[in-house]
Amino acid sequence: MVELVDTQDLKSCVHLDVRVQVPLLVQKPRGNTGLFAFLGMYTVYAIRSKSRNSIYVGITQDLELRLYRHNSGYEKTTKPYRPFELIYKVEKPTRIEARKEEKRLKTTSGKRFF
Repeated sequence: MVELVDTQDLKSCVHLDVRVQVPLLVQKPRGNTGLFAFLGMYTVYAIRSKSRNSIYVGITQDLELRLYRHNSGYEKTTKPYRPFELIYKVEKPTRIEARKEEKRLKTTSGKRFF
């Protein structure tokens, strides 16, 4: 319930009870609609530029959409290096675990892996 309050009353207003229903999915699912999407799995991925000697490592919950955004030029950091090909992916159950894997891949020893 949203209660509208006159601006004259705002000084004396202590609490407004505002409740909003938020949909579970903000974007329309695009292919990552399997079990992992339901559980909220995170994908750590690496893409290689086909035009330059460059590798980008990142995290996402929707790999298909993320690759599309990289190759279409929506991402400012990778736009000059497109097109890309996927060279590595691994799924992790939590964002914390995915971030640890991403950091490992961005170290010197992780770069040697590629």
